[in-house]
Amino acid sequence: MRLNKFITSMMIAAGSTLMFSGAIAADITGAGATFPYPIYAKWAEEYKKATGNGLNYQSIGSGGGIKQIKAKTVDFGASDMPLKAEDLETDGLMQFPAIMGGVVPVVNVEGIAPGQLKLTGQVVADIYLGKITKWNAPEIAALNPGVKLPADDITVIHRADGSGTSFLFTDYLSKSSPDFKAKVGAGTAVKWPTGVGGKGNEGVAANVQRIKNSIGYVEYAYAKKNKMSHAQLKNRDGQFVQPDDESFKAAAAGADWTKTPGFAVVLTDQAGKSSWPITGASFILMHKNQVDTAKGKEVLKFFDWAYKNGGAMATDLEYVAMPAPVVKLVQDAWKSQVKDAAGKALW
Repeated sequence: MRLNKFITSMMIAAGSTLMFSGAIAADITGAGATFPYPIYAKWAEEYKKATGNGLNYQSIGSGGGIKQIKAKTVDFGASDMPLKAEDLETDGLMQFPAIMGGVVPVVNVEGIAPGQLKLTGQVVADIYLGKITKWNAPEIAALNPGVKLPADDITVIHRADGSGTSFLFTDYLSKSSPDFKAKVGAGTAVKWPTGVGGKGNEGVAANVQRIKNSIGYVEYAYAKKNKMSHAQLKNRDGQFVQPDDESFKAAAAGADWTKTPGFAVVLTDQAGKSSWPITGASFILMHKNQVDTAKGKEVLKFFDWAYKNGGAMATDLEYVAMPAPVVKLVQDAWKSQVKDAAGKALW
């Protein structure tokens, strides 16, 4: 098993909090996205061993992370939906990508093995719109000849909280289905036409495991950890692909980080025969003007350490580390944008 016992113990409930903190002033706090929680937990564990400095990260969803960093109740926020340049400017924030990964549809259908079921963005959109309501519907059966599909109702599971995972999922479905775009659209919190809500990736995973004949969407590490049955998806090039770090890398290969203000790259529905269509980056939000210089420096030191030392851990958990040229761009942004009260660069 590539997912270790640490992640199993950490991902036990929605709204999970990881704490590796000592009594020193440089301990930092963060809150937000559940999508990167497994890798942030692992990085925090190893960083504590390496430096003695701690991290308290609350896995509360991207919407909560954005609210907390705006309110200055944490040292950094985390969101899987990048903020627009004008929003960053309004709130005095800077944004940078920390890690990349994939969102996967997961199902609880008897006899369906992980990676066996084939779906398209259009079919998933119609399920979430309530237009396809049975597992043996012609649209699903046509994609899965020879697969025994029950004549049972589909129970739709979605996020109940503000969620960057939901943003990636709904952005992809909006690109796949004009009807979904018009009726639901892309966002961290949308008005779902049907279904049962769950808090965090953890809550969605738990609901899918509990409710027979259900479908949901989670970050891939949660699907792997919980041994859930994920689906294949048909990508933009017309190929059915499995989710893994290679298909996430393929989707990220064409990203243009240099020309995108605030690094706000959205990686859904990317071209490429091997590309996983619901790939995304997870972003860190910090205030440009740091009142607590020690905390601000420690946030940057933590992510610098993660960029340099966390790649193998990311791969083990089926994430994709940021490429070296992107890290250089990020660190240049740290130098130019993150300042102390006197206007001096922290990095």
